[in-house]
Amino acid sequence: METVQQIPPGIASVSDYRAIAQTRMSEQAWAYIDGGVADELTLQANVAAFQHLRLRSRVLRDLSGGHTRRQLFGVTHDFPILLAPVAYQKLAHPAGELATVMAASALQAGMIVSTQASTSLEAIAAAASNPLWFQLYIQPDRAFTEALVRRAEAAGYRALVLTVDAPVNGVRNREQRAGFVLPEGVQAVNLQGMRTPVIKPAPDNGALLLGGSLLAAAPTWADIRWLRSITTLPLLLKGVTEVDDANEALAQGVDGLIVSNHGGRTLDGMAASLDSLEPIADALQGRMPLLFDGGIRRGSDILKALALGADAVLIGRPYLYGLAAAGAAGVAHVIQLLRAELEVAMALTGCRDLAAIDKRVLAR
Repeated sequence: METVQQIPPGIASVSDYRAIAQTRMSEQAWAYIDGGVADELTLQANVAAFQHLRLRSRVLRDLSGGHTRRQLFGVTHDFPILLAPVAYQKLAHPAGELATVMAASALQAGMIVSTQASTSLEAIAAAASNPLWFQLYIQPDRAFTEALVRRAEAAGYRALVLTVDAPVNGVRNREQRAGFVLPEGVQAVNLQGMRTPVIKPAPDNGALLLGGSLLAAAPTWADIRWLRSITTLPLLLKGVTEVDDANEALAQGVDGLIVSNHGGRTLDGMAASLDSLEPIADALQGRMPLLFDGGIRRGSDILKALALGADAVLIGRPYLYGLAAAGAAGVAHVIQLLRAELEVAMALTGCRDLAAIDKRVLAR
């Protein structure tokens, strides 16, 4: 892996960073960062959905006093772009999450730290001056899960983001073909010391997975109620794509939702995340913050997601491309590129602030 700290020449977009990032990473690491599950249909759909949605230009609007500020859980963000939780960031750059949080702190961008980070949650928090949320997987060892929550609270994280759409991992063919394994020195350090659950090789009913001990330990709505009972931090669910699940989350006392199909990394053949956003936003009617994740590559994509009901968006692969290409400088540049593109798109659709963005900017 080549370590670079300067923005490469000729960079004008996220796609430019993607091309350079691939040259800076091993084939195995690239398969993990860039790949999806199975035939990657959902991964491709996430990006394509934005290309099929058009914008309406508006002219001669008063744009004085414009801004992109958004308040989430009592914190005012200068722009509605948060860094999504991504595991094992040392695959992209030796500094990993510490380079990412350096960039996010410089721009005061919200960042969600992964349970499977390759740097401890405490070390990331110590290096941060920006708002941090902690992404949680409920582990089979519930006592260890609670200990993770307590560590996040003690380190100053301001919200918990529970990923709910990955009780098992889908088969990622690109990783298999590349022979992906975690290299020496890269591991989920926050999970060190957790008891390894005993998993039977096959369920007793003859099935390969259903009915077995692995899924028996998977979280349910009862675990949401338990998690809600043990912390006062705002609790968001990441991975909700259906209206019924969104309504149930509201009934269970969840504080926010992230519409996401896990970046096309769990179940292939799902609809694009963008296609799931509008029905959920219409059902919730602003009763809780609604964030969006999946397929954003341009600032105009952010505008489209906000128009369909998102309060803010998450980016994942784009900032990983910047991290691989240019370290902290690359992450910061990706955020600034998307932020600038969003402001241009707002100006050209006649939106002086985020409150002015609604479905009327879309040509459908």
